Formats: sequence, structure tokens, C-alpha cells
Amino acid sequence: MLVIPAIDLKDGQCVRLKQGRMDDATTYGDDPVAMAERWVKAGARRLHLVDLNGAFEGKPVNGEAVTAIARRYPDLPIQIGGGIRSAETIRHYLDAGVAYVIIGTKAVKEPDFVGEMCRQFPGHVIVGLDARDGYVATDGWAEVSRVKAVDLARRFADDGVSSIVYTDIARDGMLGGVNVEATAALARDGGLPVIASGGVTDLDDLRALVAAGEPGILGAITGRAIYEGRLDLAEGQRLCDALGHATNPQGGS
Repeated sequence: MLVIPAIDLKDGQCVRLKQGRMDDATTYGDDPVAMAERWVKAGARRLHLVDLNGAFEGKPVNGEAVTAIARRYPDLPIQIGGGIRSAETIRHYLDAGVAYVIIGTKAVKEPDFVGEMCRQFPGHVIVGLDARDGYVATDGWAEVSRVKAVDLARRFADDGVSSIVYTDIARDGMLGGVNVEATAALARDGGLPVIASGGVTDLDDLRALVAAGEPGILGAITGRAIYEGRLDLAEGQRLCDALGHATNPQGGS
């Protein structure tokens, strides 16, 4: 299981929000490339970038920072979400060296768009499902739909989506622990690999995700915890490697 650092971009700065509220942001740096370097040096095997402004405006706003990181680390898988609602945006990011684009709001509002993008850009599309009480939220979490996350995941399972980034909004940025039960259920029932997000706080959260025993849990995104020193990225990845190897000596986790 991968431990994936999050770099959330707002007005060109690296921030973290509490429960997706743009007016409740903590700034951790003003140089996104330097922040990426920090996590790469700590052993990150993938980066999770979010254009927070883009999520609200429906188009890329911090694209230059994303492109700069991708070009600095061409061999590092990078996934980007926030404001990705057109084929042109996806093509731009992939041409810049980003490995995966995360479709969020548009996946809920126009599910057919996901299938079309998977056909145009096979292997590069992730769907971001942000949920409150199991129901998917959209537009930077400003709106909660009547669609259940697991039902939407099943719909995308045959489209060629690479994986699901699943965020429990109530846990995000609150350092309250990851929703292991909901994450494991989605990995078990949704038909796609799941990357956990929201509330990943310490080594115990990582242990719990691995212990859930779902091979479909691909990774765990962490933000505030690594920025505030509650979770050491390198230590967390070593733990997941060790636990994965103990569970599956032939192939690791």
C-alpha cells in the first residue's frame, strides 16, 4: 500500500483545508516544487495534487505549479484533481507529464464523460468520489448529491477507470482517523482499486487500512498529518511495506 503525500494548491500556495472549506485553510509553503521535493526526498512513490481553486471554478487555476512539479520529477507518478472537466485539460496535464487525472464533480454530474475520457486516455483516469455519510459531494464539496459512492463506483468499473480516490469529507483535515470501514467496503463492493483519503493521521490508521485485508486498497493519501509531524512519511511507507510483505510474502502489498 502506498502512502501518498497531498499537495493542495490555493492561490499558488501549499495549503490544507478543514472539511473542504476554502475559508479554513492553513498555509504550509509558497513553493509547490520545493514541497514536492520534500516528499520525494522522504521516499514518496506517488504525489497527490489538488487544484483547490480549480475545484471551485471548474477549470485549472494552479496548472503552472502542477506542470512545474511534473517536469521536475518526470519519473514520479503524479495524480491531479480539481477543475478537470474537459478533454483539453486532461490532454494538457498528460502532455506535461502527469500520470493520472482525477475526475470528480463531472463524474457525478455527467457519468458518460468518464467513459469517453477513458477511451481517449486509457489508463490515465481516476475518479474522485468525495462522500458525506456515503453520499457523493460535488463542486468542491459545496453540494451533496443523492448518489451513493459505491453505486457510482460500480458504474465506472467497466469504463476502464484506473482507481477511485475516496474521501470521507467529515474526516478530511480533522486528524480524526480514517474511515476504514467505508474505505474497505468500497474496495470490496465497488469493483475498482481504492485510494483512501481523509483523516489519515498516524501509523495506526495505516495499520488499520492494511489490516482491513482488502487487496483493493491501493494507497492512502495524507496531508495535514505529515505537514504537522504527526505522521512520518518514510516511516509510514516502511510500515506498509513490512505489513504488506507479511500478508503476501510473494508480492507485497
